[in-house]
Amino acid sequence: MDIPYTVQPRPDTGVYNAKVGMWLFLASEVMLFGGLFSAYILLRVAAPEGTWPHGWLSIPLGTLNTLILALSAVTVLLAWAACKARMFDRYKFFQGITLLLGVIFLGIKGYEYHDKLTHYTVVLKDGRIADGHWVSATPSEVVLKGEFVAERSELADRRGRAKAHEEIRLARDQVQKMQVYGPAYNTYLALYFTMTGLHGLHVLGGLVVFAFLWGPGSRLWKTDPDRFTNRVEVAGLFWHFVDLVWIFLFPVLYLT
Repeated sequence: MDIPYTVQPRPDTGVYNAKVGMWLFLASEVMLFGGLFSAYILLRVAAPEGTWPHGWLSIPLGTLNTLILALSAVTVLLAWAACKARMFDRYKFFQGITLLLGVIFLGIKGYEYHDKLTHYTVVLKDGRIADGHWVSATPSEVVLKGEFVAERSELADRRGRAKAHEEIRLARDQVQKMQVYGPAYNTYLALYFTMTGLHGLHVLGGLVVFAFLWGPGSRLWKTDPDRFTNRVEVAGLFWHFVDLVWIFLFPVLYLT
């Protein structure tokens, strides 16, 4: 049985079924991420003066990831254009580059997550506060590479501030509280991990689809190249949306 409008456009919408479905799905995605961006704005506006973090993320890494996703948007378009021109080898080439760029993006994001999840703030019983990256630990002491501050508020704004990287040895019996820079650390990091984590899952989902079309799914090219081309186009629409979301995430989380 042939399913109608898998290649030819529907008379009521002017596009084929899969494209209609993707546009409806992307509309729901706009509402999902729109809610998260709205939550970010409201929580930031409501935060007391001087408490919202600044300069906690690496702008060079964020910029690099932005360029990587922008380049992947170009290669996705070129892969679809190659299918339209019946140049399957070029499709494989450009789609392969897209897969590589997506993996690099996730690798950089994983490095950023690791940087945050090995970063600790330690409150000592004498009132001092140590902040730095985990080095090692023994039953008697904790070793960090970082700095001492008088108040936690000093850690909020790191813009233009030189980072101290000296080794700090803390006796375990003097540690009152030890907190990792995870989602539970503060509102900013909760939003950061939620928004970038959800975006990362979308990138991973797009890569899974691209890998299928590049590998076993490419068998459809031999029997129905038009339908295969439409699948590449629909997957590309999703990828462009993922790129667009990051274009908003980057300035909101990294530059403000």
